[in-house]
Amino acid sequence: MRTSLRRGASWLALTLVAATAVTACSSAATSGGSGQQGADSASAPGPEALNGKGEVPITFWHAMTGANGDALQKLTDKFNQANQGKVKVTLAFKNNYDDTLSAYKNAIKGGQMPDVVQVYDIGTRFMIDSKSTLPVQAFIDKDKYDTSDIQPNIAGYYSINGKLNSMPFNTSMPLLYINKTAFTKAGLDPSKPPTTLDEIAEAAKKLTVKDASGNVTQYGFGATAYGWFVEQWAAVANQESCDQGNGRDNRATKINLADDKHIKLFQWWQDLVKQGVAMPLDSDTKNGDTAFSSGKVAISLESTGSLGGFLKASAGAFEIGTGYYPKIDSSDTGGPIIGGASLWVVGKDKDDAHKRASWEFLKFLSDKDSQATWHTSTGYFPISKSALETDVDKQWVAQKPQFATAIKQLGDTKLTKATQGCLLGVMPQARKAVDTALQATVLQGKDVKETLQGAEKNVEALIKEYNQSVGG
Repeated sequence: MRTSLRRGASWLALTLVAATAVTACSSAATSGGSGQQGADSASAPGPEALNGKGEVPITFWHAMTGANGDALQKLTDKFNQANQGKVKVTLAFKNNYDDTLSAYKNAIKGGQMPDVVQVYDIGTRFMIDSKSTLPVQAFIDKDKYDTSDIQPNIAGYYSINGKLNSMPFNTSMPLLYINKTAFTKAGLDPSKPPTTLDEIAEAAKKLTVKDASGNVTQYGFGATAYGWFVEQWAAVANQESCDQGNGRDNRATKINLADDKHIKLFQWWQDLVKQGVAMPLDSDTKNGDTAFSSGKVAISLESTGSLGGFLKASAGAFEIGTGYYPKIDSSDTGGPIIGGASLWVVGKDKDDAHKRASWEFLKFLSDKDSQATWHTSTGYFPISKSALETDVDKQWVAQKPQFATAIKQLGDTKLTKATQGCLLGVMPQARKAVDTALQATVLQGKDVKETLQGAEKNVEALIKEYNQSVGG
């Protein structure tokens, strides 16, 4: 996923409006019950809803920029051409993920609603609780739509009790990235990327290079102090990040931060920075990406969405390799969580024709050919298993063999509540709290356990406020 989209700038705004927005929308007409997603009780219109309606216009709010936005427009144009006189989709760009969700919250309280909205992964719990959408499971059940082609680990994030709330669309996975050229120079085997914290630490010491004045010219390790990475480490340890089955049995009431795994992880990172073998980086993913693509760090962490940019920036300077997301301990049995965003069918204030038209568009975007086009145009992971078997996709992967690591990693990851990811109504704020805790410990040398305990306490207060606002 594009790093500029993965995190937005409106964290404070989200924090301030979260509770009031949910309260305002909790009585909205829709589909679902109070506790989980409620797809079982939802009723979706069939294809006949479009009969005699002429060309039904639908609006799609999204946050795709640059090449991603261009690819989305081309797919939309293709859909519109194939459905002339029946459905016409108009794209409405809403800047970034945070701004898109904020605009949606405002619309719920009394504005013009879109027909389809793209919402990032950590907005899922809010979207469920808003009761303003029609779960795609309702259409799946209505049409007896075959979902077997959707990657199960991708569908898993957006599902509760096996019921799909929204259609996955732009999906990414985290990977370990290495500078293979630097590995060779350091006498390390570039075909064997490190797999654990201990192995990264050992390699980082050998990869760190200093000039005659003692200044570091290449750090062995360096990654953005970003909460998404911390969530990944918990999932790889097969450890749930919040209670209530990672927020999937019921609304979560607490977040797990001040435990042994997190303490070990944060202490490890702090120690590497103190030793001068890890580059001190803040939570701005652009800084972390630049550090790796410029050759300033030899081992890093990023999403699959950064691969294309890394390859372009490093061309002619060094060779890039990829590895599975590393484990805290070699005995860890889980796997990473997907990231990105999904597409929601809006039910509030919409007639059956608009709901059905929205579903037709989502089906088009999720089929293998559309997903192959989307994957090869953007670098996002295709949600369709068969998209990887298309000629265009095979050619793309052949040109970027580093991506094959992600394909294998996804296939090797067992779907559990831990690898599905934590659902919280205040997940954006929770992730920001982890960002802050990471920077406090790694950059400022704060006590790890005390910092994590403080972050945990602060997030739990936000969770309590949110749950009270939605009656949970």
